Amino acid sequence: MAAQILPTHTPALFAAAVKRAADALRAGEVVALPTETVYGLAANALDEKAVANIFQIKGRPANNPIIVHVASVEMAKHCVTDWPAGADKLAKAFWPGPLTLVLPRAREIPGLVTAGGPTVGVRWPGHPLIQAVIRECDFPLAAPSANLSSRISPTTAEHVRQQLGGKISLIIDGGPSQVGIESTVLDLTPLLRPKTGPPEILRPGMIHAESLAAVCGEVTSDKRPVTGKNSLRSPGLLQKHYSPKAKLFVLDWKDDADLLARLVTCHLSRATGHVIAHTQIPSAEHFENVSVIPHDAEAFARAIYAELHRCDEAGAEWIVVEAPPDLPEWSAIADRLRRAAV
Repeated sequence: MAAQILPTHTPALFAAAVKRAADALRAGEVVALPTETVYGLAANALDEKAVANIFQIKGRPANNPIIVHVASVEMAKHCVTDWPAGADKLAKAFWPGPLTLVLPRAREIPGLVTAGGPTVGVRWPGHPLIQAVIRECDFPLAAPSANLSSRISPTTAEHVRQQLGGKISLIIDGGPSQVGIESTVLDLTPLLRPKTGPPEILRPGMIHAESLAAVCGEVTSDKRPVTGKNSLRSPGLLQKHYSPKAKLFVLDWKDDADLLARLVTCHLSRATGHVIAHTQIPSAEHFENVSVIPHDAEAFARAIYAELHRCDEAGAEWIVVEAPPDLPEWSAIADRLRRAAV
């Protein structure tokens, strides 16, 4: 099998791609689709056999749940058994967009989607292509990132082809992802308990805690470690995730001499690696392979996965990424780099 990549850069091509993807999804196939966060590997969320194909293609652990993507608040409500007032506030503020809401799952959502757990994550993505496909299908889509399990998420159709091109038949090219990292996942089930508590961030994203709190009041972050093979409450919680083939290090340095010393400490040869920086830029005199991403959280998030893919394509044996600032808007980036470096 060799995947076909369909372009969408004209209205006619867009319409043709939507129809082709919807036809494949109705037939129980798995299709790679663009979202504003990363590219997703989509199947009919109500079709357990189709969802099982996602797990098989990705090599995804069975205890890792999949987010369900919808094209309206009404469709989201059909995926869950309870929709508190806080969900309406958050959906009004952030949907369509990179926020996943976790609520008790409806019976129509197969247990395979939720890894056997009692809750489901639902999201209305912001990319017009996947929105159009969901509307054409008239059913929600289960869609984790379109990559092999634990590897770097794809932000272009070519990234998908490189990892999954021999395992799926169709990739829709909707251009580079505009957010660049996965959605914030917010558990709203504490609002439904007899003794209500604040919503809980299970996975940080570019919609960070302060923005969420401004809409729904206090939010907390899940600090519980992931242990054993129990069902995870959200995707993105595995200790090793988002990883390039190369060994990744997240470091701080003051200048070239400091960075060179740190490479020696880590037993790394300058000739075999790549440095990704945002503030302390290494000189060409000492470092041949250097990428610079702007010192801006949104720009960094848009670019970081593509840079990691590029380093892998270049055959880097190691990658050093300059540590992000300890600020709320960088928390999701820090989370992804920490897991990638395990």
